[in-house]
Amino acid sequence: MLYLGLKWSREVRVAPAIVLSDEEKAELTRLSRSGCTSVRLAQRARIVLLAAQGMQNKDIAQELSVGRVQVARWRERYLQAGVEGIERDLARGAPPVKVNVAQLVELTTQSKPAAATHWSTRKLAAELGVAASTVWRHWQSHGLKPHIVRGFKVSRDPKFAEKLEDIVGLYMSPPEHALVLCCDEKSQVQALDRTQPGLPIKKGRAQTMTHDYKRHGTTTLFAALNVLDGKVIGQCQKKHTHVEWLKFLRQIDRETPRGKELHLIVDNYATHKHPNVQAWLAKHPRFHIHFTPTSASWLNMVERFFRDLTVSRLRRGVFTSVAELEAAIDEYVAHHNTDPKPFIWTKSARDILQKVIRANSGLSSKQNETLH
Repeated sequence: MLYLGLKWSREVRVAPAIVLSDEEKAELTRLSRSGCTSVRLAQRARIVLLAAQGMQNKDIAQELSVGRVQVARWRERYLQAGVEGIERDLARGAPPVKVNVAQLVELTTQSKPAAATHWSTRKLAAELGVAASTVWRHWQSHGLKPHIVRGFKVSRDPKFAEKLEDIVGLYMSPPEHALVLCCDEKSQVQALDRTQPGLPIKKGRAQTMTHDYKRHGTTTLFAALNVLDGKVIGQCQKKHTHVEWLKFLRQIDRETPRGKELHLIVDNYATHKHPNVQAWLAKHPRFHIHFTPTSASWLNMVERFFRDLTVSRLRRGVFTSVAELEAAIDEYVAHHNTDPKPFIWTKSARDILQKVIRANSGLSSKQNETLH
């Protein structure tokens, strides 16, 4: 077969040449070798340096183990804008959606989503047409946490200020030759046994415990916390009527020095004011009772001890009987008393009163808004 007059030609594409001045070469060399330069920028600087040596894109790509298109891009960018061209990334994708921060904060604090009690990042993001990460970022900058709710109760006791000053005065300036004891009952402590044994903690796995349990009865812990040294007088009993309270008062009488006056801080539970209790107190004049304001159990420091007991011993405890539960509580109290540490009260009565006044003012204004 004869082929006549056929002439084959192929266009050869040659990358544009790069010529560097001494200053440009020094700057690119510094960028390619500096430990403070990002990996991407250092690689781009090496691409330009190799291109300035006359190497073609495919050879540079093979040398640096990158794509030939990538080499061509950064060669072209350098020719167009110099070092600034390889330092600045081209914008990719759609431009970011700008969020109305004032609207975001107003919706979070002043409104609720449909069929829900509070906003989540995804629900608010869908409402505003932005990313959930954007909502989270602005919540964080404004200190907003819609997923958290904290309980509160402002005391309405008409003698709140008087009782507050009395109790805080005992904490911050206790009387001489006297003991200040914070007393209360932790009632209905349950002896809970798990339906299945859990697995112990190990590397990579938390301790496990079944969510369901068996009840084996309850007990009530009577406790008196010595404000001076942090020691606790404790007694577990089946009930918490005035009979058991009197029994606990007798224990306090036995286990405290005879020559000391005793100032007991208690709440307004009816058991503490029973006529039989009042008659017993009249026969034991060294006992002085100080009542906390209503709805102000936080003023009684023994509540802090109850919290430690719950977290450290009761919440994850397994008890097959009330006797086992009471033994565990007695053991905890005894261990606590081997090295007691008193709780230090720091807030003055004036600071607390001002905070309560602000809370009452806020509640009053909110109630007025609701009514109107």
